[in-house]
Amino acid sequence: MAYETIKYELIEQILTITLNRPEKLNACTVTMERELIDAFDRADKDDDVRAIIVTGEGRAFCAGGDLSEGAKSFDTDAWYGPVNRLSDGTVDYSDPNLSKSGGHITLRIFKCLKPVIAAVNGPAAGIGVTIQLAMDIRIASEAARFGFVFSQRGIIPAEAASWFLPRIVGIAQALEWCYTGRVFAAQEALAGRLISKVVPPDQLLPTARTLAREIAEKAAPVSIALIRQMMWRMLGADDPMEANKIDSRGIYTRARSADAKEGVMSFLEKRPAVFKDKVSVDMPDYFPWWTEREYM
Repeated sequence: MAYETIKYELIEQILTITLNRPEKLNACTVTMERELIDAFDRADKDDDVRAIIVTGEGRAFCAGGDLSEGAKSFDTDAWYGPVNRLSDGTVDYSDPNLSKSGGHITLRIFKCLKPVIAAVNGPAAGIGVTIQLAMDIRIASEAARFGFVFSQRGIIPAEAASWFLPRIVGIAQALEWCYTGRVFAAQEALAGRLISKVVPPDQLLPTARTLAREIAEKAAPVSIALIRQMMWRMLGADDPMEANKIDSRGIYTRARSADAKEGVMSFLEKRPAVFKDKVSVDMPDYFPWWTEREYM
């Protein structure tokens, strides 16, 4: 797939996905949504991708949804066609078109098998900040600004933000930012735990790449894929026993793998590990466990 609104650059096992509509502050369009989903599909299938960085071209990360359609900018019917109606004329809320507005990007990132780092280079508002919530680590430039501006546009946070945001920053902070809809600086985002680090603009990508390189060079890809899904999905578990069930499966299968043997021997022999198991073919047979009705 040829990309019009993003860049896809794989160098030394680190994939950089760059939102690339700088003249529009990388505002998100239906085309960008489709291309981002394709990029993450492609990355998951490519064993040479060991870590992913997402950033923006120019002075913005993503200014939000493209509002060039004016009053129709948030109209699902206008973007995807009329939503189905039931026999009594009421909206059929099971219509798949209702869930298309941006949420598919966040849910696709959530399912990703590779670690994802957001390198927030500038303003990030609306969907430009909510799509970051399913990314694992967020690093921001001093020039970055954030805004959950939905209430000021007469709508609500989408892209599953009501699930992600309180889990990341806590309910009180999530509500303050979403109630007010105000734009805030990177230092406030750091204090509120939305991001993990603020760096000078010229150090943003080098910092993200250093972290990505550490993961790519030292960690077993299959272990990373399992850890990523275990951590995210256990946020919704109602008892630590659920984590124990999956831990037990993971330890059993990974302990018998070539990667585990290599991990131990490389440590004992004081040399870098060379992990050969691949995400594309070597995921354990219990994966994905969340599709089961019961884990055990």
